[in-house]
Amino acid sequence: MTNPVPVAISPARALATKVPEITALFWVIKVLSTGMGETFSDFLVSQLPPELAVGGAGVALIVALVAQFRSRRYVAWIYWTAVVMVSIFGTMVADIVDFKLGVPLQATTIAFLVLLGAVFGLWYACEKTLSVHSITTRRREAFYWATVMITFALGTAAGDLTAGKMHLGYLASTVLFAVVIAIPAIAHRWAGLGAIPAFWASYVVTRPLGASATDWLAADRSDGLRLGTGWVSLAVTIPMVALIATVALRPDPQQVD
Repeated sequence: MTNPVPVAISPARALATKVPEITALFWVIKVLSTGMGETFSDFLVSQLPPELAVGGAGVALIVALVAQFRSRRYVAWIYWTAVVMVSIFGTMVADIVDFKLGVPLQATTIAFLVLLGAVFGLWYACEKTLSVHSITTRRREAFYWATVMITFALGTAAGDLTAGKMHLGYLASTVLFAVVIAIPAIAHRWAGLGAIPAFWASYVVTRPLGASATDWLAADRSDGLRLGTGWVSLAVTIPMVALIATVALRPDPQQVD
């Protein structure tokens, strides 16, 4: 779904756009970032006291978001660092809710889905658009990142629900979400689904897709390949960083001279 949100913006507004162009590379990096966040979160929790791991990830997320909000335009390294930190911290929070506090995954998934709908409703009521290409004010940027964080939590809960409670396992969950993520793109291209709902539907599914795939590679259980969370995190981080560098070196068509 290249450029799924065709919103016309003036040069002055384009200069302030704070999100990347939606291309195939965007989706690849997004899936890699979700997978890396899943396994690296598990790696940190296994190597550090939980309080230190969660606290450190929380501080790093705040620093990354402050840098993103302070930036006056889209900067690839700043933006994707914030996304990665949302992924890592979001995984930890979702796991605490699910496995430490004992909240059923079905309830967690429904709760995050309702919360996402509420944020979308408030965002639209205030701004009359949910377009990611209209992120040109602080308020819209705040709505955007609130939505991003909720989609990560929702995706984490949904992935754990299919792999665990529904007994599909990680590989079958990966295949399931690979099919599901294609549905909005197909519906947008051939069934008239709007670009904005198609984008956000796909965006939500990138989380359980990436997380299920890396869990399958890393998990030390019968439905995993037992490669280890540290090694899988490294293996995913290398191509992710390379692709972000590629994007960062390209002229951004959303920005103007």
